[in-house]
Amino acid sequence: MIKKLFKLFQIVRKLAKSDALGIVTKFNEPPLIIKILFKIIGFSFLNNKEINQNQSEEQKLSNSLQSMGTTFIKLGQFLATRPDIIGEELSKQLETLQDKLPPFLLTEAKKMIKKDLGNETYNSIINLSEPIAAASIAQVHKAQINDNGIIKDVAIKILRPDIKKIFNEEIDALMVLAFIVESLIKKTKRLKLVEVVFLLKEITNLEMDLRFEAAAANEYAENTKNDAGFNVPKIYWNFTGENVMTLDWVEGISIRETKELLKKNIDTKKIASDIIQHFLRHAIRDGFFHADMHQGNIFIDNSGQIVPIDFGIMGRLDKLSQRFLAEILFGFIQRDYKKVAEVHISAGLVPKEVHINDLAQALRSIGEPIFGQTVKDISGGKLLKQLFDVTEKFNMQTQPQLLMLQKTMVVVEGVARKLNPETNIWKTSKPVLEKWLTEAKDPINSINDTLRDSVDVIKKLPNLPEVMDKANQALNFLASGQIPQNSNSFNELNLKKSEIITFRNQTIIGLLLLVIAGLLVF
Repeated sequence: MIKKLFKLFQIVRKLAKSDALGIVTKFNEPPLIIKILFKIIGFSFLNNKEINQNQSEEQKLSNSLQSMGTTFIKLGQFLATRPDIIGEELSKQLETLQDKLPPFLLTEAKKMIKKDLGNETYNSIINLSEPIAAASIAQVHKAQINDNGIIKDVAIKILRPDIKKIFNEEIDALMVLAFIVESLIKKTKRLKLVEVVFLLKEITNLEMDLRFEAAAANEYAENTKNDAGFNVPKIYWNFTGENVMTLDWVEGISIRETKELLKKNIDTKKIASDIIQHFLRHAIRDGFFHADMHQGNIFIDNSGQIVPIDFGIMGRLDKLSQRFLAEILFGFIQRDYKKVAEVHISAGLVPKEVHINDLAQALRSIGEPIFGQTVKDISGGKLLKQLFDVTEKFNMQTQPQLLMLQKTMVVVEGVARKLNPETNIWKTSKPVLEKWLTEAKDPINSINDTLRDSVDVIKKLPNLPEVMDKANQALNFLASGQIPQNSNSFNELNLKKSEIITFRNQTIIGLLLLVIAGLLVF
């Protein structure tokens, strides 16, 4: 109990010195006792903080989270995916969190590989380099392996030593803090802070088992193997374990290096269109998409193919959401607002008592202004956001997986327009949407889909069925933004809440005993 209290004190002190209270105040005015407590805990005789007075409170908080290490960086990244909880402005600012830390030593990396994969596998790795990139959870090394007699260049991702222990200790303390905040500030109950922190713990712990990320990359590669111009790096399962993941080395140019791409005579306009089309194809055809497609995670290899990396954050859409996405986007392209309204109602996304003409009129108010704008000002991602705002007025429940989709679509559009500012999102999207909708309505394909779904798990499984199962659970947690009530995690959450309540009661009793002892002694 003393250790947990000390860890909680450290957490609160970090938060108190981070201007976090200024952000919280924007949502709800905290009680005076909380303000006083933060002032006391955050007090320091040494005022060595260099605060840029020109920065917004959101920017200050983002910088503070970055400086506080792994747990807080992950917290910021997670909250950036939940504008429904923290608001658009703060969500956008947290997206800029830089996930860069000093690397750990090569000798430590070698120990991790030996421990995770065994001496025999470790000894078969050739030319393991010094770390070439370091993030909050893991770092990457370049090496070579013998793959059935062929020497291949690979990237080896290795978790930081003791990162799981450090993260879980801090996140447990954060959960206690969230419980205290909810208890003292009743208005924060609607934010479900304990559930948010617990969900972060579940997702990040699964992310810290690199077999889950490998499984996601494996499924993504299987889905896209026939997509011309798109190549997901191959996973080497014999060189992959809980703390180590090995995949093909990408010899190419980052998508942000536009000048280098042009020097290589790569058609950046085509690449811009292809990125959008691939993203839409993966979302509406497969219901499985890369949800972190910023410039640093996309490369163009020597053959001109688009190569994504970093599969820690993936998004899922169920079949209903896939059709919903395709129908509404195509409906807007056709300017058929009544059709879009019908899709909303038939899918149960808005109550049946909503009058279809009223909804269609509201949707028209979104769509029509778009067609009066220049090409570069039309945004599919922003349209989806406006759509969710309007449908919310018609009592449509927020769909967290669609929020993730919308955010990713905005990022993908931004990447495409940096390559080609005149990229026409609608002209680019239309053939992909038309093709999928035509095929989806084909009765033969419907039968094939049913048969394919029945063997889908078998087809995509490597030799790690349990890992794939848990990876799917992790992706579903992240996509839905919630914990299913019939899951083991839901039961664990309730158990954790009970532990926190017991811990609170023990703390109160301990303090009372301390006070009584003090009165008796003095």
